[in-house]
Amino acid sequence: MSSVTVNGAGSLLPDRHRQGDFFLCDIFDAIPKDDIASMEHPLFSLATRPDQRILNYAHNGVEITVTPSVKGLATIHDKDILIFCISQLMAALNAGRQISRTVYLKAHDLLIATNRETSGDAYRRLREAFERLAGTRITTNIVTGEHEVTTGFGMIESWEIVRKSRGGRMVSVAVTLSDWLYRAVLSKSVLTLSRDYFRLRKPLERRVYELARKHCGRQPDWVISVETLLKKSGSASPRRVFRKMLRDMIAAGHLPDYTMEELDGDLIRFAPRDRLVEAPATPPRLSERALEQARDILPGWDVYALEAEWRGVWARSGAPKLRSPDAAFLGWVKKRAAGA
Repeated sequence: MSSVTVNGAGSLLPDRHRQGDFFLCDIFDAIPKDDIASMEHPLFSLATRPDQRILNYAHNGVEITVTPSVKGLATIHDKDILIFCISQLMAALNAGRQISRTVYLKAHDLLIATNRETSGDAYRRLREAFERLAGTRITTNIVTGEHEVTTGFGMIESWEIVRKSRGGRMVSVAVTLSDWLYRAVLSKSVLTLSRDYFRLRKPLERRVYELARKHCGRQPDWVISVETLLKKSGSASPRRVFRKMLRDMIAAGHLPDYTMEELDGDLIRFAPRDRLVEAPATPPRLSERALEQARDILPGWDVYALEAEWRGVWARSGAPKLRSPDAAFLGWVKKRAAGA
């Protein structure tokens, strides 16, 4: 996890749920992933109140119109749901598993993974986020995968509560992603995010981090004018107010993965911090025989979830090269069985 300031006004949210203290029923500890297109272009509202504006954006040949529903535009915080779904699908793809546009998830797991509270009010806000995502319509010619078409679609195609608790709270949800977003997953047009992304309080902080992650990556730096950054962020603030917000971010110094610096000429410079979390390019593959042996060691357990959990441990330990991934995995499973 990035080393960032956690005290003071406007600081990061507390890390409510330490990784490893919970279990995602499908993919354990899935590394946060975001689709490149929505990182590059402003598709989400940065407002904290219902936003009924129609957003129009054009830049370097890309044209976007975002139209709200009666519930308002989908917000940058609503995007947590899409990041969670993308992360699950990419983890499954990396594990060699089949995926589909419809993702079945547990609401509690989503709240935990995105560092949200799990109160009754949190479930209510989650439902409102689903409604905004399904209702917001996008018309664009953005390329996803190898396709460039002008099309209209919702952030998500549909969602439904599959199961409720006795008190009426959603337990499990089915989310069907748009074809547009699903193509981005299949073509792996995604980037890894810092887990501290979910600790950023302010919408603009999240949006600026996305842009820095997309454009700077592992380059020595990325320099952009305040005017262009204002346009790409989708902020509705006047330039002088936006500049002040950027200066506050620079003073706080808690943007994950990147430092910010104001330069002469009304420019902002982004540079990677010393340690930039990145997903392993080639995660270890396990044989079917190893998975069968794992079933024998821990009968009744989901071996694919075990495999995903082990991959997470492997990634956090520095993604070392393994002479025998099967042997390493089975050794880890035996330790799990001993502590079960």
